[in-house]
Amino acid sequence: MISVQNHRPQLSGNKWLTFLFIALIAAACSPKVRPVAVQPKKNEPGKAAVKTEPQNGIKATSKVSTIALLLPFGLDHLRPGSPYTSVTLKEADISLDYYRGFKLALDSLTGQGYNYKLQVFDSKGENAQAHSLGLNPAVRSSDLIVGPVFPDDIKAFTGAYPNAGQPIISPLSPASPASIKSQGLVTMMPPLEYHAWGAAKYVYDKIKPKKVFVLKSGYSEENDYITSFKKAIDSLSKKHTQVIYLTVIHGQLNSLMPQLSSTSENVFIIPATNQHFLNVTLRALDTLSKVYQVTVFGHPNWVNLSFLKADLLQRLNTHITSSDRIDYKAANTVTFITDYRSEYNAEPTAYAFKGFDEGLYLGQLLANGDLKNLSGKDYEGLHNNFHFQKKVGLGWINTHINIYKYSNFELKKVE
Repeated sequence: MISVQNHRPQLSGNKWLTFLFIALIAAACSPKVRPVAVQPKKNEPGKAAVKTEPQNGIKATSKVSTIALLLPFGLDHLRPGSPYTSVTLKEADISLDYYRGFKLALDSLTGQGYNYKLQVFDSKGENAQAHSLGLNPAVRSSDLIVGPVFPDDIKAFTGAYPNAGQPIISPLSPASPASIKSQGLVTMMPPLEYHAWGAAKYVYDKIKPKKVFVLKSGYSEENDYITSFKKAIDSLSKKHTQVIYLTVIHGQLNSLMPQLSSTSENVFIIPATNQHFLNVTLRALDTLSKVYQVTVFGHPNWVNLSFLKADLLQRLNTHITSSDRIDYKAANTVTFITDYRSEYNAEPTAYAFKGFDEGLYLGQLLANGDLKNLSGKDYEGLHNNFHFQKKVGLGWINTHINIYKYSNFELKKVE
């Protein structure tokens, strides 16, 4: 899961010359590129998937859909005396990559007969600027608003523009929409609670253990995951699955030994991301696995933790939830990478893939007038899958989660 939260990311490259181009953008109309086909996901009975490719013989429409893209380019830092820091430069890199992917998606749709006017605004990653953009007539009159990126900025924006009827896209952050409370919000990245629910559902449906062990490091940041998992497993099992908590100190698991099963899988939920805690605790579980059947479910951010070793995770039968994975061997992915390289002379990052998936999905829904009701409009992209649920007071939330398991020393999708 790629998280864009309130804390600012660290340095990753320098692309400031390109921002000279971005700064001049008021409306974007670029040459058509060959369409990149992304297949719709098969829905449940009675639910029609969104079509990502128009039918043959589609008629070009004269309607022009206006999109406002609000990203933290931080163009003020191009001025002498106000250079980019490692933090603001990383934000700008993310913005540029997402913009490129989003723009390529609109180009692809334009090649199929749709029409768009893309307006790009610099949110600067600042609350005050986000609030100001919420008052901007050009933004307010747009058919679709994508951004700002960070949760506090979205909150400031919606505070200035509390239009429940206007979809406002949170493009990259998995932060809970409960802190924003906007009926028009569309949260593209599944919040952590849906990862916990996805893990609980898999545990209940596939393993059906009588007990589940939750190993805690003691940090309060784990409580959101733990609370959601407990609520889900209680609901699914009607409280027949016992949840046992242990705050692990120095890898000591001896107190759990009398409660472990010698004949069936012992499921351990570990919502921690702390390096020292995980290194010690996973080694302790590795020792335990020589005697007992061990199955581990980790935090979704484990996919980004380089200190975790695939051989150890495979021995522990480790599962990880994720909302986004790229199959670089897929034909659609190869086509996208080829077009991206041709258009920008650069390699697409995960944020470029996200921009493309979201641009293709939202762009077609917008042009077809389907954006205000996302129910049943499931979608399988190059990097993200979308399955939206409407939550009262919180808007639309993407709840699609996949389960991956370590096999042959890499993550393989199992659910």
